[in-house]
Amino acid sequence: MPRIIRKFGTRLRSASRSPIPTRDRGSDEVAPGARTPRQRELATRIDSLGMELSRRQGLSRREFLGTAAGMAAAFVAMNQTFGMLFDADLAEAADPARAAERADRLSDQLVIDMHTHFLRPDTRLEGFVALRELARDRGWNPDLQDKEQSLEDLMFRNYITEIYLKSDTTMACISGAPSEIERDWFLTNDMKASAREAINGLAGTRRSFAHAIFAPGYSGWMDQVEYAIETLKPDSFKGYTIGDNTHKNLSEHPWRMDDEDLVYPAYEKFKQAGLMNVCVHKGLFPPEDEERFPHLTPYCTVQDVPKAAKDWPELNFIIYHAGYRFVGGRGSEGAWEQFQKTGRIEWVTDLAEIPEKHGVNNVYADLGQTFAMTVIAEPRLAAVILGQLVKGLGADHVCWGSDALWTGAPQWQIEGLRRLEIPEDLREKYDLPELGGPDSGIKRAILGENNARLYGVDAEQAVIAMRHDGIARLKGQLA
Repeated sequence: MPRIIRKFGTRLRSASRSPIPTRDRGSDEVAPGARTPRQRELATRIDSLGMELSRRQGLSRREFLGTAAGMAAAFVAMNQTFGMLFDADLAEAADPARAAERADRLSDQLVIDMHTHFLRPDTRLEGFVALRELARDRGWNPDLQDKEQSLEDLMFRNYITEIYLKSDTTMACISGAPSEIERDWFLTNDMKASAREAINGLAGTRRSFAHAIFAPGYSGWMDQVEYAIETLKPDSFKGYTIGDNTHKNLSEHPWRMDDEDLVYPAYEKFKQAGLMNVCVHKGLFPPEDEERFPHLTPYCTVQDVPKAAKDWPELNFIIYHAGYRFVGGRGSEGAWEQFQKTGRIEWVTDLAEIPEKHGVNNVYADLGQTFAMTVIAEPRLAAVILGQLVKGLGADHVCWGSDALWTGAPQWQIEGLRRLEIPEDLREKYDLPELGGPDSGIKRAILGENNARLYGVDAEQAVIAMRHDGIARLKGQLA
C-alpha cells in the first residue's frame, strides 16, 4: 500500500459513518445547541430505517448508512420528521443500484467549497476537541463514536481525508481567523499558502486555494497585506470585522467595511494586485453574545456593506455565513419564530435586500456555517434563507462554503442542498423561487459555478482535469 494511502486509509475505512447529523453542529464560534425533540425523533427514524433496510440488503446498519442508499434513507427520515422538503423516497433508499447510480452521476458535479478550515500544528485551541468529544459522548454525531478525539482530527491530514476523500468536493479554499494572541491564529498566512501548494502537488491539478487574512488595526497589518500579495500570492483576502472572534473578550480591533481611513487603503492594494474578492466574516452573533459584548454588535451586522460595495464597484464583497445571526441556544428555532412573525431573518434578509435598496451588484453571500446549522435543526428555515438570498442577490451571487472541518466531512451538506426544495406554500406566500432538482441551474451555480467565475476557474476543464488526478486516484483506491 502506498505511503499516502497508509496515512489516510485506516481513518477512512474505519469511520463509523452517519449520513447526516441529528442535531446542531458546533463551530469555531459556538458550542452546539441543545438537541430538539424533532431531532431526537429524526435520530430514532434514521435508526429504525437503517435497521430495516440494512437487513433487506444483507448489510450491518453501519455499513448501510455509509452507502448512497443510506444517505437517501436519512433524507427520507428528514421528510418524515420535518415535512416534504427533500428529494428522497423509500424506493431509492431500498434500491442500492438506483442510489449508487444517482451518486455516481452527481459525483462529477463541480463543487467548489471556498470556506474550509483546519488548525495549525502548535495550536492551543483545545476547545475544539471538547466540542467533538461532547458531540461523541452525547451521540450527537455518530461519525465520531468509538473514537477518541484529539487535535489531530482538526489538522491537515484529516482535512484532506474529510474534504477531498469523503465528499464530492472538487476544489476548496483554506481559510483562517486572526486573534489578538498571535499563536491563536488558526493558521498563519504562510501556513495556508504552504498547505495549498502541498495539496495541489499531491493532486497534480489545481484543487486548493488559500485566503490571506487581513486584520485592520493590528500592528503592522498593512505590511502583512503587502507581504502576502508579493510573496504568498493568495487567491483572495478575508477579514473579520469583529476583530478577534476566537477571544471576543480580547477583541480590541473591530472595524467597519466602509471605514475610509483605515480599510480603504487595503482595498486599493487588493485592486492593484488584481485580487478582486474580499471575503468578510459576518453574523453568528446571537443575542446572548450581544449581552456580553454589546460594543461588538455593530461590527457583526451587514450595515457597513452597502457603502463599501458602492465605493468599490470593482471589488466583489463576499459575506461569509450570509450574515446569519442565530447560533447556539435556541438558534434555528428562534430564527424560525422570528421569520414567522416578521418575514425576516436577522441579518440575512438585510443582506438580500442590499442590491435593490442600494443599487449595487457586487455583494455575494457565502453560505458557510449557516446552511450546516439550519438544514438539520430547521430545514424550512434553510429553505427560506436560500430563497431570500437567491431572490435578493440573484442565483449567480450565492456561493458554496461548508465551514468544515468544524462540521466534519461536508458530504451531508452537499446532499442537503442537492435534495432541498422550498415548499410550495412558502414559495407562494413569500414569492420565493423554486430551487429545482439536484442538477438544476440554481444548484449548479451555488455549488460550483459562481465560485468558479469569481476565481477564474474554467468549470468544464476543471472537472475533466480532476477525474484522473492524484486525489481522484487516491479516492478510487480507498473506495
